[in-house]
Amino acid sequence: MTKWFEEALHPGITQRLSMDKILYQKSTGLQDLVIFENSVFGRVLALDGVVQTTEGDEHIYHEMLSHVPILAHGAARRVLIIGGGDGGMAREVMRHQSVTDVTMVEIDRTVIDLCRTHIPSLSRGAFDDPRLDLVIADGAVFIEQTDARWDVIIIDSTDPLGPGEVLFGEPFYRGCKRCLTPGGVLVTQNGVPYVQGKEVTNSHRRLVPHFRDVWFYVAPVPTYQGGHMAFGWATDDASLRTISSDVIARRFETLSFTTSYYTPEVHVAAFALPAYVTALLA
Repeated sequence: MTKWFEEALHPGITQRLSMDKILYQKSTGLQDLVIFENSVFGRVLALDGVVQTTEGDEHIYHEMLSHVPILAHGAARRVLIIGGGDGGMAREVMRHQSVTDVTMVEIDRTVIDLCRTHIPSLSRGAFDDPRLDLVIADGAVFIEQTDARWDVIIIDSTDPLGPGEVLFGEPFYRGCKRCLTPGGVLVTQNGVPYVQGKEVTNSHRRLVPHFRDVWFYVAPVPTYQGGHMAFGWATDDASLRTISSDVIARRFETLSFTTSYYTPEVHVAAFALPAYVTALLA
């Protein structure tokens, strides 16, 4: 009989993925982790019963949360990633040769080690790049204590449950603002608004006191059920959100790599929010 992984993150709905082969299943000490193979999405990573990423659709999430802020900024050299233990975010950030320094702060070393072993297609050697400074620590504590500054900060967190909960709080966002260079950009993972509307509302309310321009952009990620996924956007330079697709295209054309989902046109269009999402910002 087929064994099924059943995710019940949202009340009233569930998602089931066939576990065609279980590669690893155990508690890391911080969270319950399982890695398994699925015939549609390839290898899947789940933490505490919630799908985090899959080989099949990870490119959408990782490309949109990395290339949008970096290309909008236009001159990002130093990037901070909070979370991202699977390595996919570091991989996409370091595809930009203009990025000279990447700091990645991950609370659970076991996630990194297991993903490098069982889903190496996510990091593709990113952990061996000399530009990467890997820090094993609580992201909220790191932000509170560091004196460093970054051009782009990417919050690649889990949902606001367990270890990831503090990464959605107002004190954490205030700390991120302090850690940005002038004109820097903060982007965040903010869930699926149709079923997690409070995440968008709460993040908007907590970000607004600290940034001149706070908004969200969206992308559809199949295994994050419920429709479009939202990414938080916060900066003091409001012009970065309204850069034309022609300008983004010129920057994109200078890159030495191709993408599977991201395009300059998608970049600009992603900031046009559905009405039900803008209503969450009221």
